[in-house]
Amino acid sequence: MIMAVSFTRYGRLYYLDPGGHTPKVGDKVLVPTDSGPEVAECVWAPQWVSEDIDGLPVCAGPAKDEHLQRDEGNRRRRAEARSVSKRLIKRHTLPMKVVGVDYLDKDNIYTVYFSAPHRVDFRALVRDLARNLRARVELRQIGPRDEARLQGGIGPCGRDLCCATFLKDFEPVSVRMAKDQDLPVNPLRIAGACGRLMCCLKFEHPLYQEFRASTPRVGVAVDTPEGAGTVVGHNVPSDSVIVRLNDGGRRCACSKASVCAPRKAHDAAYGTATSSGGTNGSPSAGAGET
Repeated sequence: MIMAVSFTRYGRLYYLDPGGHTPKVGDKVLVPTDSGPEVAECVWAPQWVSEDIDGLPVCAGPAKDEHLQRDEGNRRRRAEARSVSKRLIKRHTLPMKVVGVDYLDKDNIYTVYFSAPHRVDFRALVRDLARNLRARVELRQIGPRDEARLQGGIGPCGRDLCCATFLKDFEPVSVRMAKDQDLPVNPLRIAGACGRLMCCLKFEHPLYQEFRASTPRVGVAVDTPEGAGTVVGHNVPSDSVIVRLNDGGRRCACSKASVCAPRKAHDAAYGTATSSGGTNGSPSAGAGET
């Protein structure tokens, strides 16, 4: 059994072992963390999965009134710290942008995440923040990708950012991956909301490699259901091949299976029996008989 929760609305998903609990979507549950149980919202109700998954944290049960009050108090403190941080950054005239704030009420520690174009001397700012918030304050500078993950947003595809939903780790992305996927090498076309190369270029790249390894290359002569022709392009998302027919030069999109030699050999050997429903091309038992 597995379930998924989120600490913020439309935020990153975290997977749990429901244990003996059966929360519904929208219920508030307790998630074990290093600083104690924290309140999160159930996004996926507990369900069975076919894979064997071990090592997931176990849900600590439904959140009670005292837990909800504590969580609401921590939210107010984070909002206050964010406002105070922006005001003091403006007073110190520092080139910083507050991205997120964490608060551990157990240790009374604020962690302020910020982005900046270069390294910033924020020692005076930390002292003012600690004095105003009456707590220990830590400032951490993050990069553009982490900033996009914390803030969230919509990518060029129109969907929520991958880094803010399901991606756990950032893997290196290269321009070669964009070329292999027939994308224009234009920074404005292959860059994400963070300004870096889109993460989807990385986790979609193996699909393109597998497609090209099992598909006729451009320029190869093939036979299609519409006649003989030459491969002039590939369409990986639709799993099809673009073929220019020898008869008239018309182009058509054919499924990869219809032009691949292994599949055609299989159809030649078994297609007749399969399509007729019987053996050796004979009709199935009872067909056309009384």
